[in-house]
Amino acid sequence: MREYRRLKLRSCQQNHIQEWFGTPLGANLVAQERIPLERHLSAIFGYHLVQIGHQGVSEELLQVSPARNRLVMGIGNSGQPGKLQADPSHLPFATDSVDGVLLPHTLDFSLDPHQVLREVERVLIPEGKLLLSGFNPWSLWGGVRLLRMRSSTPPWCGHFFSSRRVLDWLALLGFDLLEIQYLNYRPPIQSLGVMQKLQFMEQFGDKVYPNFGGVYIILAVKRVVTITPIRPKWSVKKRVIPTAAEPTIRNGT
Repeated sequence: MREYRRLKLRSCQQNHIQEWFGTPLGANLVAQERIPLERHLSAIFGYHLVQIGHQGVSEELLQVSPARNRLVMGIGNSGQPGKLQADPSHLPFATDSVDGVLLPHTLDFSLDPHQVLREVERVLIPEGKLLLSGFNPWSLWGGVRLLRMRSSTPPWCGHFFSSRRVLDWLALLGFDLLEIQYLNYRPPIQSLGVMQKLQFMEQFGDKVYPNFGGVYIILAVKRVVTITPIRPKWSVKKRVIPTAAEPTIRNGT
């Protein structure tokens, strides 16, 4: 089963994931995600901000961050744009050297998503921020994916990890959740006209069933474990020091 999923993901990569984000459905999703992503990125400071993968997110998005150096890393030989091409399971960055990492649906199309998160934890500095987006299996999008399980067309050929599962992974790696937001409550339909008619579902879903949006955005921080030295409690035994006998003065007779 695991090997089948790997083969399916490899086929998914060959079907040009980036092109799907250019379709009406994908472009609408990108537009919705851009607002919260920009809000979070604008609050990530430091020297180095890295975006891993290029699933629908343009390089211009990183410009809202005040970080000094902003880099988009393409995944392997996928042909994704980026000054650097590398395997996200083995990031070419030093340990504790990056202030922020953006994973735009990167886990959804990764062969080893847990290893990707391990590498992100390794390269992030203490208090470094992780911002990621993912498809929610408990949504209308997840329902369509179940109907198209054998499809090699993105995004249905990718993983749909639940937010709870991703948060469990992050907790094990020492991350604290700062914020989670769900988006896109409309069914995944490629028709712009139909999507516009279903616009009311966005506000309705956000109020009535907020955890069932088609995608989620998670902001987490790498926890800093401080070790407080504990001083040993020394047991001091009282020593009895014999006192010298005072001379007795006798009055002479």
